[in-house]
Amino acid sequence: MTSQNFQAFGLAETLLSALARLSITEPTPIQAKAIPVVMEGRDVLGIAQTGTGKTAAFALPVIHALLKKGGRPAPRQVKALVLTPTRELASQIADNVKSYTVGTKITHTVVFGGVSIRPQIATLAKGTDIVIATPGRLLDLMNQRAVDLSAVEHVVLDEADRMLDMGFVRDVMKIVAKLPNERQSLLFSATMPKSIEELAAKILKKPVRVEVTPEVITVEKIDQSVFLVPQKAKKHWLIDRLADAALSKVVIFTRTKHGANRLAGDLEKAGIPALAIHGNKSQAARQKALASFQKGSARVLVATDIVARGIHVDGITHVVNFELPEEPESYVHRIGRTARAGQSGSAIALVDPSERSKLKAIARLTRQTLEPQKTDFVIPEGAAQDSDERPARGPRPARGRPGQQPRRGNGAQGAPRNAGGGENRRQDAPGGARQGNRRRGNGAQRPAFAGA
Repeated sequence: MTSQNFQAFGLAETLLSALARLSITEPTPIQAKAIPVVMEGRDVLGIAQTGTGKTAAFALPVIHALLKKGGRPAPRQVKALVLTPTRELASQIADNVKSYTVGTKITHTVVFGGVSIRPQIATLAKGTDIVIATPGRLLDLMNQRAVDLSAVEHVVLDEADRMLDMGFVRDVMKIVAKLPNERQSLLFSATMPKSIEELAAKILKKPVRVEVTPEVITVEKIDQSVFLVPQKAKKHWLIDRLADAALSKVVIFTRTKHGANRLAGDLEKAGIPALAIHGNKSQAARQKALASFQKGSARVLVATDIVARGIHVDGITHVVNFELPEEPESYVHRIGRTARAGQSGSAIALVDPSERSKLKAIARLTRQTLEPQKTDFVIPEGAAQDSDERPARGPRPARGRPGQQPRRGNGAQGAPRNAGGGENRRQDAPGGARQGNRRRGNGAQRPAFAGA
């Protein structure tokens, strides 16, 4: 049986007052199930997608526990730690914590890459009740002995599945190893693959499983349409479709950062205000892009999967999958940027014939029929081609003087430095890739880039 109001949980009066100021009157399903368990001090394994109110589900009872215990943290020490994969989510959680702690002595700070580390070091030196952090930057701070985790009483792993997808599992385990054994641990994930179950087994102690939705996120409120469009025609098809004013606030997802930059530039050339947002953008550039998109200065935001769960902008009318994601779960999170807060929304997928297997995987996951529609679209005559549309070049001639033998190497000659393409998997939140390159000579690994 779940409570229908926050008073029934026994939360501190200051928290109830904060919720009243925010006009939050009734708990969401995840809050109704998780808050009482967290307040009992139990470890929790929560399954809930973004947009369900799970930030309050862990933040409110943790803040309540800190208020009840009282006391100030010692210099460099932390009482509650929240780990999250992206800068946007870290900032969003920090904003929520700030609104919940108005009128209290609870202190909090957010640390992530892409900005100067010095102010973060100065803030942590005083001791902080709640730290919201991305794994890469927190490790940097730990390595510089700017933060001490030995007094952490509560740790939260938010969007755990996304952290694993981004290659943060080793960073997370390094951080957890520095936490005291006696602590409360909360892990929230939108999906529950085997990898998350294994992570939960390592971190949680006799957890209570809280699940308010199936692992498949419902997408009934979203009008989904799929069009068969060859890759070389996608940009032109999209420009033609964006002539419709009904597509007034659109998020377009691409597979790579380079693709996002290129598509945004092509849309701008076509007279469609567009901005790109991805892991290589600085935090200032990312915030500026989101602000411009929010207020309507940019009609289109072109993004990569790495921020699929971090874009929270009101009134997104359409989500376009310019390319289908590698993981079908990412499709669900992408289209979940629209139809929020009870509103309707539309999702469009452009599918090259080579992407049919990905479409079938998405249909299986969502349990929906996604029948692609054939189009008679023809690329306008004289339209500029993308670099990907140009015919492949033949092999390059060997370098050097005529008759000179090619240099011997230890691998395939001409192999690209980053053969995988796409997003760097080990990025901090996103923005600073932790490359792991080794210095010449002694093989010592370079320290993580400060913007990570």
